[in-house]
Amino acid sequence: MMTGDDRRLRRGLDTGEIVEALMFRVTADSLAAYLDFDPERKPDLVKLDKLMAETAPGLKRYFHKGTPAGEAGMRMKMIGYGKFRYAIKSGKTIEWPVIGVALQKNYISVYVSVTKTGAPLTPAYEGKLGELRMGGNNFSFVRFGDLRSAALASLFAEAGSIFRSDPENPIRFMQGL
Repeated sequence: MMTGDDRRLRRGLDTGEIVEALMFRVTADSLAAYLDFDPERKPDLVKLDKLMAETAPGLKRYFHKGTPAGEAGMRMKMIGYGKFRYAIKSGKTIEWPVIGVALQKNYISVYVSVTKTGAPLTPAYEGKLGELRMGGNNFSFVRFGDLRSAALASLFAEAGSIFRSDPENPIRFMQGL
């Protein structure tokens, strides 16, 4: 059911603008600001970051600022680990993290862009990570303490190893090759 605020927001906006206006959005513009954006979940991000640094040190951490409005790609800001570029239909290239960690409204999502034998790596760990939910190339959790650190360490180490030995791996995944 639409509230009064929703009806007021809807006036003068097309459907895409409404969806975007109502979405959870991290307004950080740097890695430090991203980590500080939600003080309650900062310890979870810090613990995840520590495990990533220990298990996949070749995937360097950076602030992924998202794609600017009006350009192809996802606008979502996140903490990225390792970078690669892939071509989109227009021929432009997009920078994307090998592993990305994103705050969502009610949980934290981890996106993994590498494959093993042509299939996304993450589903092989389904039910082993302690995740809240699993997607095709991602999983989500509420608190780092809910996760099984040994399985998560294994996933990160395997993703880092695959990327180190085959830097084109995530490009094939993102381009559907």
